[in-house]
Parts: sequence; C-alpha cells; structure tokens
Amino acid sequence: VLGDIMNNPYPYSNDNKRYQTINYYFRNKYHQKVAKIPLNAGFTCPNRDGTLATGGCIFCSEGGSGEFTENASLSVSEQIHLGKSQTSRKYQGEHYIAYFQAFTNTYAPVDRLRALYEEAITAPEIVALSIGTRPDCITPEILDLLEELNKRKPVFIEMGLQTSHDSTASFLNRAYPTETFTKTCHALAEAGIRVTAHIILGLPGETLDMELDTIRYLNTLPVSGIKISMLYVLKNTVLASYYEQHPFHILTMEEYINHLIICLS
Repeated sequence: VLGDIMNNPYPYSNDNKRYQTINYYFRNKYHQKVAKIPLNAGFTCPNRDGTLATGGCIFCSEGGSGEFTENASLSVSEQIHLGKSQTSRKYQGEHYIAYFQAFTNTYAPVDRLRALYEEAITAPEIVALSIGTRPDCITPEILDLLEELNKRKPVFIEMGLQTSHDSTASFLNRAYPTETFTKTCHALAEAGIRVTAHIILGLPGETLDMELDTIRYLNTLPVSGIKISMLYVLKNTVLASYYEQHPFHILTMEEYINHLIICLS
C-alpha cells in the first residue's frame, strides 16, 4: 500500500506531505511554527459526573487527557506563563495557541467560559484559541460566544468522535449518538468555527472497513481537520481493566501505519 501511495501523482505540500498538516497550516498563516500551550480549567465531563454516565470514556485517563497541562488551581494566565517557559526548551517562536485540553472545555455556564477564554486570548502572543470538547456540550449561547471570540482571534473546536459507529461508541461510554456530532459540526461550521475531529484507529471490535466508514462519514461533514490516534491502553483506566479480563488485539506499528495510509488516502 505504501508503494502505491508514494507512486500516486498527487503534488506534495511544502512540508513534503501529500496532505496539509496543522503545522503547515500555521506556518503559512503566521510565517513560523506555532506552539500549543495545554490548559486545565478544572472541568469535568457529563459522562463522568453522572449527568449522562459515570467513569468517562473508557480509554481516557484520570486527568481527562490533560497530562501535559498545569495544575487547575492556577489561573489561565499563570498556566500560559508556565507553559511558555516549558515550551522554550525547544521552541523560540513568538506565537502560541491557548489549548483548553483537559476534560470537556465547554461544560460550564457561559459566563464562566467567557471569563476563561477572554483571559486566554488577551495575551498578545496567543494567536488562536483551541478548545477540546464534546458535541453535546455546545449550547446556542456557547455557540454565540465562540462566534463572537472567533472575530477577534481564530477559534478551533476539537471534538472527540473516535468512531462513527454508535455500537463502538456505546462500548467506549462516549454517551452521545453520532447524529449529535453531525448536527453540532454543521452548527459550528455555519458560525465560521473550525472543527477538528478526533478519531482512534484500532478500537476493540473495529475492522479497517469500519475505520474507513468513519473516514467516509467525516468526508461528508464541514470539518477543517482530523486528528488520528492509535488506540493505546493506559494504566488505571476502565479499558485497562477490560483488557486484563478480555485481551484484544492491539495494532502493531506496521498495521497502524498501513491503516493510517489507507485512511489518509
């Protein structure tokens, strides 16, 4: 498969890839590399706190996928300052993205969200706002806020889809139907908000054809980007307990690369 793709006569982008990476996008927009600063605002998720379910997505860590964020007790400004200091070890640029990463970052009253987002984009070095969330946690009022902020600095919404198959999503304890993702994606796009869909390859019970179903589904939507991850089993997660009791196949590096190439093409 790799040979077939490499012989395909599609033009390379400037970063030597046949698809546009987020790095390429920002380098062209700001004429330099842009670094993300992960933030933790102390949120939770509706499938953790009992609103929809408990335990969260079974693959997600205790930190809500925010292992590289600062302590939630610190203000957003303090976290940005510390994030810049840590990033300076390998990044000497002037532009940063404020990335609300841990848990569901629109799962709060709109007044609280406004205060947090405003504090993040006030810093002149912050050129964009990136918000990790769920499609069922964007109300009309929050959508209005995002649309307003997007007129000042670009807003990117990163939504965890993982799979378009509701049966797999139920196993993952995602706790929302795929149709919700569809509706929210269209609403965000109509408001001019860029959407990045997060998906996972190698989910238990899913075949390559099922993964391609997810890709085909996303190709029907107005998404601006796709983040593709390979499933890995973290300690102290529900998935880890399930894996111990019901071992399932984890993609090898070669298998993952092959799936990835096919999905990208």
